[in-house]
Amino acid sequence: MRIALFVTCLNDTMFPETGKAVVRLLSRLGHEVEFPPGQTCCGQMHFNTGYRDQCTPLVRGFTEAFESYDAVVSPSASCAAMVREWHPRLAEDTGDRALAAAAARTAPKVYELSEFLVDVLGVTDVGAYFPHRVTYHPTCHSLRLLKVGDRPLRLLREVRGIDLVELPDAKECCGFGGTFALKNPEVSAAMAADKVANVRSTGAEALCAADNSCLMHMGGTLSRQDAGVRPVHLAEILAGTEPTR
Repeated sequence: MRIALFVTCLNDTMFPETGKAVVRLLSRLGHEVEFPPGQTCCGQMHFNTGYRDQCTPLVRGFTEAFESYDAVVSPSASCAAMVREWHPRLAEDTGDRALAAAAARTAPKVYELSEFLVDVLGVTDVGAYFPHRVTYHPTCHSLRLLKVGDRPLRLLREVRGIDLVELPDAKECCGFGGTFALKNPEVSAAMAADKVANVRSTGAEALCAADNSCLMHMGGTLSRQDAGVRPVHLAEILAGTEPTR
């Protein structure tokens, strides 16, 4: 199986360790992962702000970069949802039949990491080790668009050494919402404050999610409160192994 890493703009720019963790994890499971250098933004920011026409070259670039692969794995439920849900529709709207066909072939092969592990590889125990108290936040796109369900939790429950604690009101939005946080900063900050209060109530050392965008938003609030809780992407927990002696 030819597997490609779709790292996303945010991870590539601000959280490169997450992309590296995906590669380490899949390599440990016996798979070779390639990084197509032609990949760029999926177009979600443009699309959500109403610039649909500006998405077209990004959809075209995505299909050119990833169409030849058997599977495309991303450590972002948000960006995976954008590709799966909207790239085929945007391509169809252009009237370009070749682009529409390419997008229709490529989009279904895009998986968020937990989907790929559980549904494609058929594993929940990936041999991970993370000896910390952790609570998990299901991000909105993972929950409502991709419908990943309990896949991340099934993976986390198999991690050795972990103390996984339930997050109160876990399904409530953290308040990030991409450009929503910029356009509605007061509301966004209030939502983050509510979410962080629930995180702190668990006594967790680490806050886990499948999107670094949401972790960045909540992490900023946690940092300003000096809460002692660090945001950790799901991929980085799953890539962790027990130290050799």
